[in-house]
Amino acid sequence: MFINEAVCEGCGDCGIQSNCMSILPVETEFGRKRQIDQSSCNKDYSCLKGFCPSFITIEGGQLRKGMALAADDTHLGTPPAPVLPATARPYGILVTGVGGTGVITIGALIGMAAHLDGKGVTVLDMTGLAQKGGSVYSHVRIADHPDALHAVRIAAGEADAVIGGDLIVSASVEALAKMAAGRTRAVINLAETPTSAFTRDPDWQFPEQRMRAAIREALGIGADEPAPLRADFIDAQALATTLLGDGIATNLFLLGFAWQRGLVPVSEAALMQAVELNGVAVEMNRKAFLWGRRAAHDLAAVTRHARPPADERPADLDAIVARRVEALTAYQDAAYAARYRALVERVRAAEAQRVGADSTALAEAVARSYHKLLAYKDEYEVARLYTDPAFWEKVEATFEGDYSVRFHLAAPLLARPDPNTGHIAKRAFGPGMMRVFRLLARLKGLRGTRWDIFGHTAERRAERALITEYEADIAELLEHLSRDRLPLALEIARLPEHIRGFGHVKAYTLRAAAQQRRALLARWRESPAAAAPAAKAASRAPATV
Repeated sequence: MFINEAVCEGCGDCGIQSNCMSILPVETEFGRKRQIDQSSCNKDYSCLKGFCPSFITIEGGQLRKGMALAADDTHLGTPPAPVLPATARPYGILVTGVGGTGVITIGALIGMAAHLDGKGVTVLDMTGLAQKGGSVYSHVRIADHPDALHAVRIAAGEADAVIGGDLIVSASVEALAKMAAGRTRAVINLAETPTSAFTRDPDWQFPEQRMRAAIREALGIGADEPAPLRADFIDAQALATTLLGDGIATNLFLLGFAWQRGLVPVSEAALMQAVELNGVAVEMNRKAFLWGRRAAHDLAAVTRHARPPADERPADLDAIVARRVEALTAYQDAAYAARYRALVERVRAAEAQRVGADSTALAEAVARSYHKLLAYKDEYEVARLYTDPAFWEKVEATFEGDYSVRFHLAAPLLARPDPNTGHIAKRAFGPGMMRVFRLLARLKGLRGTRWDIFGHTAERRAERALITEYEADIAELLEHLSRDRLPLALEIARLPEHIRGFGHVKAYTLRAAAQQRRALLARWRESPAAAAPAAKAASRAPATV
């Protein structure tokens, strides 16, 4: 499975239909979209049930390995060996993570390495009902002699080290209880692994700051105190995936990082022998361990080598508008983009006059929301986005070998309702669909004209009506805008951000947004100063869709 992020609306219907934790959020300049975690995808393809044209399937070929492996990394070398902790008394390591990502393997490797070093060791794995995607804790206790180990489970406050494969699990009550201020040291992966809540709520936010604060407090790290050497928070998954081409390498990367930090009291030789005995992806795991060591020694150098993608999101209003003017010109033409710019500039001027010269919040909200309404994804636009070379470069960067592509679409004029759901059913189309896409992309000039055969559907009429309605709403807001009323104006201006999806999914969000719009405008019009102009504006505004 692969998702065209440009086509994706971020509606979350794929997650609702599949309840799959391999569908991850990805933040883009044009809002939150979706991507598939290729390492954890179980390939049941239930996400295809989501009513969305952004999914393609790759048949044949294989995942392409990390391109950084081909780069010269000899300048990074091998870091100096760390000082390992003593095990005269039992030493406890808590490994946390999500089932199905190799967390239990980490505990097993440490346990085997301790055995090979001639030490006493116990390993206790604790998994919930959801063995894949659920919380997993591996308790590892190591001592010079087996007789010193009287319990296999790490008691409250007795963890000497925490290797956190998942931030949320590492910040759970179960994990925090094992930490002790001044004793426990931690290495925590910051990768945003969504919970089951994300499958139901497309606006779910990863609670990174709250989780980090909870871990720091448990470790006794003050709010303003630097964390390194007592706690390392790194996006290990991003680095491991870039360097090794597979997110499953994250845990060995973390193990290497923790070992280099002096958190794992077993020899490197024993760990590498344990990796060989495990017999799975031996070479990749060896490299992942080395990259983790390098990252612990010089994180900045490893980050530069991996060359993670830079954040290209515009920083100010001018950049936001310029990016969208460019996009709307490609979407339709320069005149269409000029219509967009004119409204945003009108809002900018009114906000500066009535709220303050330093205020651009409303203009930014309109810049994003108005663009979303103008750039509705009809058949011409979906076709244009699929013919964009940038998308196929992403596919080529992810897969290699002899493969073919199939598109999963509810083709207009051809699709029929599913007898079980009543919704339009999707069909699979082969590579020949690209010829149709190229033709439709060239016909975008027909959009909204009498010759637009797709423009007469209820969905397309509703999308065009929304644009006119939004323009009228913004004009009404500007008549009585003030600093005190800015928060309510922002709520109204941002309503289009909640309108997502295609077909019946979009129809549902349209109804919800329309209901919220009526309530918010009623509050706006409660002001005596706005009552008379509002009544006049309401009389000339189009009916709510």
